[in-house]
Amino acid sequence: MRALLKRRDALVVLPTGGGKSAIYQVPAMLLPGPTVVISPLLALQQDQIAGLNRRHDGQAVRISSAETPNQQKAALEALRAGTARFLFITPEQLGNPERLAEVRGLRPSLVAVDEAHCVSAWGYDFRPDYLQLGHLIRELGDGTRRPVIVALTATASPPVRADITESLGLLDPFTHVAGLDRGNLELGAVHCTSDEQRWQRLLAQVRQEPAPGIVYAPTRAIAEQYATRLTEHGVEAVAFHAGLAAGERTRRYTDFMADKIPVMVATSAFGMGVDKPNIRWVHHVALPDSPDSYLQEIGRAGRDGAPARTVLFFRPEDVSLQRFFAAGAPDGKELTQLAAALREGPVSRTALATRSGLPARKITSLLSLLEQVGAVEVQSGNKLSTPRYAPSPADASRLALAQFERHQTLRRSRIDMMRQYAESAGCRGNALLAYFGEQAERACGHCDNCAAGNVVVDPVVPKVPWYRRLALLRRPTATVDAGEVPVATDPARPFPVSSEVRHTAWGTGTVMAYEQDRVVVLFEEVGYKTLSVPIVQKSKLLEPV
Repeated sequence: MRALLKRRDALVVLPTGGGKSAIYQVPAMLLPGPTVVISPLLALQQDQIAGLNRRHDGQAVRISSAETPNQQKAALEALRAGTARFLFITPEQLGNPERLAEVRGLRPSLVAVDEAHCVSAWGYDFRPDYLQLGHLIRELGDGTRRPVIVALTATASPPVRADITESLGLLDPFTHVAGLDRGNLELGAVHCTSDEQRWQRLLAQVRQEPAPGIVYAPTRAIAEQYATRLTEHGVEAVAFHAGLAAGERTRRYTDFMADKIPVMVATSAFGMGVDKPNIRWVHHVALPDSPDSYLQEIGRAGRDGAPARTVLFFRPEDVSLQRFFAAGAPDGKELTQLAAALREGPVSRTALATRSGLPARKITSLLSLLEQVGAVEVQSGNKLSTPRYAPSPADASRLALAQFERHQTLRRSRIDMMRQYAESAGCRGNALLAYFGEQAERACGHCDNCAAGNVVVDPVVPKVPWYRRLALLRRPTATVDAGEVPVATDPARPFPVSSEVRHTAWGTGTVMAYEQDRVVVLFEEVGYKTLSVPIVQKSKLLEPV
């Protein structure tokens, strides 16, 4: 809050209930001008609006497809008059040039981007408008200064945090990451040899547990199948996925929140906005696409602080399904076609679709790739143009495809980390924390491997906040006070956590954490890798940068 009041951008990673909403709501009451809250789901917006208006009626308004033109006009008038201080809006609404001009005219002082991980997780695949938020927010300024930005999410690994910072254009953001380890969540994983065995084990698990609960499935068809089979076996359940009509999705969501539906079998479409405190369990019937997604989804259990259970029912074949979802590179000819259209002169996004002959929805994600390789820039008025020293259309296409492949390589490494979590005989809580760059002091004590006595507790390493470790590592001298940072005096931990290392083949990376005799390293080019410390030392695979 102090950082925002000093007009400093912020990136906040906190679990639900950790105070994310308060972080922007309190400064908003002290800053001049309204606060714009960008949120992806109308249901999520509605809950936050209702909470604000219970305390101060009329303080929060919304402009969305759910409001009539008259209601939207009244909302803008209330913001101009100062009787309302919060405007809730989706990225798609803000992407409309006329709407953007209206919001700019309000002279907002603060922009809160809720569920900010969508910038990274959805940008290329599902919600490409998230990729344009950085440009849109800059357009809300007066030419000399844009609003302060606070990005908020419940979980974000270091690559996702880097994506958020770059995509939103955060300037030296105050970063706060906490609460990733939920001690009331029992973590478990069960290896299944067939789909039928997976079904039988899930049924036995669900029958012995109290409602309500969520079963996450990888596809719509599997969600429908499991909901039907559970109901046939005496467990009342319904499916939830994006293929349902909007009215039916709303009805099922409302019934689940009101405890009228004991079990929801859902795809990842059922997630954000589900702030239900008494969910007693969240189980998965396939490997999620990453620990980021998994931590988000299991985090919906036990929000009341009472014990809750999470079990991952997996097969090795699940990796193939997730890699299939991660496939599908953009078309090189379309990238060349778009880059050539941009060279004809400055153009609006709407006109670019006509000029290039490409669908408007596809253009958004292609533009993001071209921008990353210096083939497009955004001018004042949100016009697009080609920079003076931009690569040729053919070279831009080649570079953009290489950039996309790097993105996919990182994505595949996240899938591999999820598989390692499922197959691990070590502490699962520590495995999750390692992925997010947090070095645990001891075994978590709330996973199945800890309960079975399979985990050897490592010697305790002094726990130092990541930002303190980085500050120490960046000191110009080699003098470090004893106990301040986990220096490389332990043979089992030859490189300090958060330090940079170089691999003989994979290039530069950052040491994330140690798990017994393994080290987790995040490489810039190939993503996450888990390496044997003895082999690293014997073969000299890593060296400090």
